Amino acid sequence: MINNVVLVGRLTRDPELRYTNSNIATVTFSLAVNRTFTNQQGQREADFINVVLWRKSAETLAQYAKKGTLLGVTGRIQTRNYENQQGQRVYVTEVVADNFQLLESRQASENRMSGQSASQIDPVSLNFEQNNQSSFQTKEFSNEKTTNPFGDAVVDISDDDLPF
Repeated sequence: MINNVVLVGRLTRDPELRYTNSNIATVTFSLAVNRTFTNQQGQREADFINVVLWRKSAETLAQYAKKGTLLGVTGRIQTRNYENQQGQRVYVTEVVADNFQLLESRQASENRMSGQSASQIDPVSLNFEQNNQSSFQTKEFSNEKTTNPFGDAVVDISDDDLPF
């Protein structure tokens, strides 16, 4: 049986870090994951998926991720049930995360939170600014024949040596 989930979305609220009675960290959060298609009005809808993360990863996520953070999560779907205070059986389906990845820089996240839209942020330039690499040069590509990157070396291979 296979039960794997890979999600990319934004946190809908700040993660809630808690500890069990045996002092194990757990964090719960909800990810807004865009659907790949648009509705009849041309707008993209999202699914809001509940996620649970445990132990050291939970503490790390709670420390670095805030509402709106772009996050990648891998894990599995789990269903559990319990009886609420009114005596009704409640079923909960959630993703139990095994791993997560922050998918945007802290600067991009701060800029987004201060009102600058994500489309105005160039992640490549942020990388180079953070590493103080101002000498980034781009190579212009054209249809002209370029020089051989291997020089004038000639490799003599017979048809019998080819694997296909």
